[in-house]
Amino acid sequence: MSEILYEDKEIIVVRKPAGIAVQTARPGQQDVVSELKNYLRRGNGESAGRRGNGMPGGHGEPYLGIVHRLDQPVEGILVFAKTKAGAAALTGQLRKLSGQSDEGTFCKRYYAVLCGIPADRKGRLTDYLYKQAVKNGKHTDYVAVVAERDSGNQDGCVCRVGGDSQNSADDWDNGDSLKGQEPHSGTGQKQKARRAELEYRILQVQEQPGLALAEVNILTGRFHQIRAQMAHAGMPLLGDVKYGTEETKALAGRLGIRSVALCACQLAFVHPAAKKKMDFQIKPENPAFSSFSQELLN
Repeated sequence: MSEILYEDKEIIVVRKPAGIAVQTARPGQQDVVSELKNYLRRGNGESAGRRGNGMPGGHGEPYLGIVHRLDQPVEGILVFAKTKAGAAALTGQLRKLSGQSDEGTFCKRYYAVLCGIPADRKGRLTDYLYKQAVKNGKHTDYVAVVAERDSGNQDGCVCRVGGDSQNSADDWDNGDSLKGQEPHSGTGQKQKARRAELEYRILQVQEQPGLALAEVNILTGRFHQIRAQMAHAGMPLLGDVKYGTEETKALAGRLGIRSVALCACQLAFVHPAAKKKMDFQIKPENPAFSSFSQELLN
C-alpha cells in the first residue's frame, strides 16, 4: 500500500513502494491510482465533506490528476492533483524541469546503487534515447541509446534504426512523468530520439563487490532515463533485470536484491494554489541501500 505523506484540497503526495504500478489496465493488479481513488471515494482525509471531490452531485469517479510516474520496480515520492486546475499547474512546472528547485520547476532527486565505481566522483551524462518496441524478437518498452552524431539536433531528432520494429511515439518525454502516445511499430521505421541529461554524485563506494551509492539529479524527464543512461555508461543499477548485464543480475541474486536499487527520494515543487514551496524527502527501503551509511541518505 502507498503511504500518504501530505494531503490538502488541491494535491495528495504519496510514497509509492517498489513493485506497485502507478496505473495499470490489468484486471486484479494493484496500482496507486486505484488505491487513491478508492480512498477519495470513501471520503477520507481532506476530501471528507467536499461534495464528491469534484464530481457533480457527489456521484461518479473521483478526479485524480496523474502528474508524473515512476517505474513499477522503483520506489519513491509522487504528487497527484485533486483538481483539474492543480493538475495543469503542476504539469506546467514539470515541463520546466531543470534539475533545480527554483520556483516554477520540479526538483526530482534520486538515490541509486550502481554496479561499478566510476573514476570521477561526479559527472554529467548526455545521451539520445529512443524507445525500442521490439528487442531480440520480443515486445518490450526497452529504451536504447543512439549516437549523438546520428541525432541531428538536440531536442527531437528523427532517427532511423534498422532491424527490429521501433516505437515512433512523438511524445515520450517525462517517461517517469507524463503518459506518452501509443507506439506505432514498423521495421526500420523513423522515430524520435530525445536528448537525456542527468548529473550524478558518488556518495560512497564499496570496493567489494564493486558498488557505488549515487545521488542523481535529472535535467530532463525521459522514460527509463536513469536506468538506461547509467547502463550505457557501464554502471547498471543493482537489481535492474531490464538494463543490467548477466554479471550484475547474478550479483543482485547473490545479494538477495529483487527490485531496482533506485529511489525517488526528494520531490519539490510550488503548491498550485497556495504558491508556496513544498519539499518532501524519504529514505530508501530497498535493502540494496542498507549496506551504505544511513547518514548519507537524507
